[in-house]
Amino acid sequence: MKSVAWFLSEQAKTRPDAPAIILPGQRQDDGSLQGEATSNASLDLLSDQIAAGLQSVGISRGMRTVLMVKPGLEFFALTFALFKAGVVPVMVDPGMGRANLGTCLKEAEPEAFIGIPVAQMARLLLGWGRGSIKHHVTVGRRWAWGGTTLDHVIAAGKEALEDQSTTPSVDVDTDETAAILFTSGSTGVPKGAVYSHGNFIAQVNIIRDTYGIEPGEIDLPTFPLFALFDPALGMTTVVPDMDFSNPGKVDPAMLVETVRGFNVTNMFGSPAVMDRLSRYGETHKVTFPSLRRVISAGAPVPGKTLARIEKMLAKDVEIFTPYGATEALPVASIGSHEILNEAQSLTDNGAGICVGRPVRGQTVRIIQISDEPIHAWQEVTETAKGEIGEITVQGPTVTRGYLHRPRSTKLAKIETDEGIVHRMGDLGYFDDKGRLWFCGRKNHRVVTQEETLFTINSEAVFNTHPKVRRTALVGVGNPMEAQAVLCIETEEPANRDEQTAIIADLQSIAKQHKHTRNIERFLFHPEFPVDVRHNSKIFREKLKIWAESQL
Repeated sequence: MKSVAWFLSEQAKTRPDAPAIILPGQRQDDGSLQGEATSNASLDLLSDQIAAGLQSVGISRGMRTVLMVKPGLEFFALTFALFKAGVVPVMVDPGMGRANLGTCLKEAEPEAFIGIPVAQMARLLLGWGRGSIKHHVTVGRRWAWGGTTLDHVIAAGKEALEDQSTTPSVDVDTDETAAILFTSGSTGVPKGAVYSHGNFIAQVNIIRDTYGIEPGEIDLPTFPLFALFDPALGMTTVVPDMDFSNPGKVDPAMLVETVRGFNVTNMFGSPAVMDRLSRYGETHKVTFPSLRRVISAGAPVPGKTLARIEKMLAKDVEIFTPYGATEALPVASIGSHEILNEAQSLTDNGAGICVGRPVRGQTVRIIQISDEPIHAWQEVTETAKGEIGEITVQGPTVTRGYLHRPRSTKLAKIETDEGIVHRMGDLGYFDDKGRLWFCGRKNHRVVTQEETLFTINSEAVFNTHPKVRRTALVGVGNPMEAQAVLCIETEEPANRDEQTAIIADLQSIAKQHKHTRNIERFLFHPEFPVDVRHNSKIFREKLKIWAESQL
C-alpha cells in the first residue's frame, strides 16, 4: 500500500496548481491580505526531492527520526518526505520541558535528527539522543554540530531523481510503523504512541467522511499535527502567525483577520484558542460568513464557549467537538447545535459532557472500572446502559501500543480476536439515544469514605456560576479515603469578600445535587496549570499538590 503521502501526490495530479500552503504576509495598500503560496505540485515535488535526498545521505526506511521544525513549508515538505521514504518521524512537543523531552528522546532511540539551528544546539548541549543519533540535518544554517543541511539534502535528491538512482516513494505495509507521536503528558509521563500507516489512512478517511470536507476548502489550523491532514484532504493550509507552543495566548485579532482575509472555510483550534477567539468575537461583534465548520479538540469545550462561537457563524454552521486521544482519534463526535439545544442543560446538572455518537468504523464499549491490566476480552464485564465505566474503543485508528513501555501498553490495551482494544483511561456511559457521555479521567476520580466522585460531573454544576470560569475537583489525603476539594478559577480576580460570597453560592449549589452535596472544601487558584499541547486540559496532578499545601 501507499503511505498517507499518496493523497498529496494525487492532489498534485488532479489539482496541481491549487495552493497547498499559504504563509500570510503583510497587508497590502488596498487593505487585502496577501500570502506566499506553494502549490500542490510544488509541495509534492519538493517532498519527492527531500525523500530521495534523505535516502542519499543515509536516512532510510524504518529509521526513527526526530523532527523539530517550525510549522511552515519545510515542516510540511519534510513530513511528507519522511512518509514517502518510509522513514519514521518522531513527534514531540518542545513545550513539554527539558526533562520530559530528554526522556522521550532517550526512549525513542532515534537514529536521525532533523531540526532548526536552535533545536540542533539544544540537542548538542543537552545530550538528546546521545549514543543513538547517527545523522543530523539542519533546516537553516549549520554550525559546529556537523551533519548536513536541508539545502544539501534537496540538491542530492534532485540529482538522484534526475539519474533515476532512487525512487522517492516506497510501498509500505498496513501495519508497518509510520510515526511515533508522543502524548502531551498532561496525565503522566509522555508516552510514544506507535502509529501504523493503516492508522493514518483510516484517520484521513474518517475525518473527511465525518465532517464532509471537500477538496478546494481552506483550513486555518492552530495545531500543527492536525494541519498535516490538509494536503491529504485537498484543503489549502493557511499557516497562522502564532506561537504554536503557547496556543492559549494566541492573538484573536490575528485569527479574525486571517479567516476573513483568506476566506477560510474550516478552522481547528483547542478549547483555549476557542475561548480567546469567542470572547474577542463577542466584544467586537465578529462574524465569519466563509466558515463551513469549526472543529475543537484536546479537552472538553465549555458550553459558554460554544455559545459565543456559534454567534459568530452562519445559522446552519456548527462547531464540532470530536472525542479521542493521541492513541485513538477520532472516537466520537457531536455538533454544537445538539449540545446547546439539548445536552448542555443535562451537563449543567451533573450528567457529564456529551461527546456524541461513535464515528463510522469505531466500536465503543463501556467496561467496569479497573486500574489493573486486562489480558483478554473474556476478562471484561461490560456495564449496563447509563452506568459509568471505563470507555474502550476498537477500530482502524487504534494504535497498537507504546514504544518501549510494555507496562503502559499492558494497562491500555486488550487483545481480542478482532484486534486491539484501547482503554481510553476515561470514564463515561451511553445514554438511551446511543450517545457517549464523558465523566472525566479514570485516575482523576475522587474516592471518599462516602462515595466516588467523577470530576466532570461534579465540576459542571459549579461552572454554572456566572463569576466562575472553571473548577477542578481533586482528592487530598489517602487516595481511597480522600477529602474532596474544589479548586476555583474565577472570570475576574476576586477579593476576600467576593470569594466569601462565591463560596456561599457554591455551597448552596452543592446541596442541590446528590453527587455534590458532600463537597465542602473550596480553594481559589489564580490560574490553573494546563497541558503544554493545547493549553486546555487542567493539570489536576499539580492542582492536587497545590491543594495539599494550602490545607
